[in-house]
Amino acid sequence: MSVTYYVALPFVRTEDGSAAGQALECQSESQALSRAGAMARDAANAGAVAFKRSGDPALGDFSDAIVIKTFGEVPDKLDEL
Repeated sequence: MSVTYYVALPFVRTEDGSAAGQALECQSESQALSRAGAMARDAANAGAVAFKRSGDPALGDFSDAIVIKTFGEVPDKLDEL
């Protein structure tokens, strides 16, 4: 059975730029967008991204992440989401 996961992921500032923070699973695309926007407004974060992934958790088979929207400063390469 295929399931879609929606995620908000902040990026925290580091000496070398930014690094992924603690991801937050969301119930819907709109909630992921809202949470990522709020994360990006937090002074502790450089930015955030809302993304989704679909797949079968029983098989551990998931498609690549699809970025819904980025907020603030996030790395150019997001292919390891």
